[in-house]
Parts: sequence; structure tokens; C-alpha cells
Amino acid sequence: QVQLVESGGGLVQPGGSLRLSCAASGSIFSINAMGWYRQAPGKQRELVAGITSGGTTYYSNSVKGRFTISNTNAKNTVFLQMNSLKPEDTDVYYCAATTGSRTIPTGPINFWGQGTQVTVSS
Repeated sequence: QVQLVESGGGLVQPGGSLRLSCAASGSIFSINAMGWYRQAPGKQRELVAGITSGGTTYYSNSVKGRFTISNTNAKNTVFLQMNSLKPEDTDVYYCAATTGSRTIPTGPINFWGQGTQVTVSS
């Protein structure tokens, strides 16, 4: 089992920045990819960014050039640096991890965090 704990969400003005963190614990040796998804009420959860254990990154078109995903050398913490935030980035952001033959972006996801709210508003 893997446990994921997110932090760093909050309220920010348009054009501002936030940094999300996700710390993994438990069977972290089994993780082969981690990523960030987001979901608005009544909408499907969508992939924002992902990073594999080999360092390959993936970004959705809507955040490319504004968001950066990275991880620690131990690969048990993943970060999402969000710059030039827009009101449409307002969502609950979920950390995700895959193990075994699953990966990101193809999925499906094995483990989810509890989510952290990001609100972009003036």
C-alpha cells in the first residue's frame, strides 16, 4: 500500500503562483510514476502533469509552459509548481501514483491522495 498526502493548496490571485507537494509513504519502492490530476464539481477528473521514475514528464496542453512537475532524488515526493495561474485552474488537485505495469498518463491509477483545493480569484 501507498499513502499520498498533499499540501500547498490555497487562494491566489490571477497571475500568481502556488507550489503543491505530495509525500508518499508505505511501499514507495513499488511506485513507477506519480502525477497530479484535478477535478471540478460535476466534471471528470483530468490529468494535469505526470512524472515517471525515469524522469519522463507529461503535461496537459492547458498547463504546458505554466506548470512544472518535479520529484526528489528519493522519488517519494512530487511537486507541482504552478505559475501564471488563471481562474480556470481553480479545482481540487489530487496526487496520484501508479505501480506495477500501470503508469501515467495511461493509467489506471493505483493510489490517490485526499485532494487539496486551489482557488484562483481576485
